[in-house]
Amino acid sequence: MAAPADRLASSEHFADARKHMVDSQIRPNRVTDPRLLAAMRHLPRERFLPAELGSLAYADEDIPLGNGRFMLEPMVLAKLLQAAALRDNERVLVVGAGTGYGAAVLAACGCRVTALEEDAGLLAIARDVLPVEAPGVTLVTGPLAAGWPAQAPYDLILIEGAVPHIPAALATQTHRETGRILAAIHSDGRITQAVIAEATAFGLGISPLFDCATPPIPSLRQPPVFAF
Repeated sequence: MAAPADRLASSEHFADARKHMVDSQIRPNRVTDPRLLAAMRHLPRERFLPAELGSLAYADEDIPLGNGRFMLEPMVLAKLLQAAALRDNERVLVVGAGTGYGAAVLAACGCRVTALEEDAGLLAIARDVLPVEAPGVTLVTGPLAAGWPAQAPYDLILIEGAVPHIPAALATQTHRETGRILAAIHSDGRITQAVIAEATAFGLGISPLFDCATPPIPSLRQPPVFAF
């Protein structure tokens, strides 16, 4: 067990790293929402990682979590959430929530968050850290492509990983007037692009936001195959 002095030094090191992440990665990319900046300065990102990956917590990159899953690059997460123009008390679903960091950021911004995950290892970490760092987040488990209709409709759905298209079930779970979906869309041979899909009278209208290198979510990589 680490000595108290060692724990204090580690805590101070991570606090400095959080501040540096915000000042050198987030703010220079035109993220100005004070709620986002405060949340990302406060939340201990290292706690949402396996202990052996804690040193990577504030790196400017996607962090591999195993089984083809990643924690989103801080800048990408921040720019996505800023594009959503978050409003207090919005109902949000995070699909592919992983260990729960993105869900915790949203909760810190005043949203009512349901975090959906299907990977047992990631769920174990989320179940350990969310009650401490974001106790208002509801953690649920099930197939990602199905969303979580029990709490629908959602004002916002965040997909934490790249997908070839927005799963049809998620489109049906957005609020008809206020619904938005944040995602990174990728296809073979093309640059992955962050998008926001907003509810319109004719369905979802998709608008590009910025290019990114977000890794795909394996279980959402291909459309489902239907057997008759």
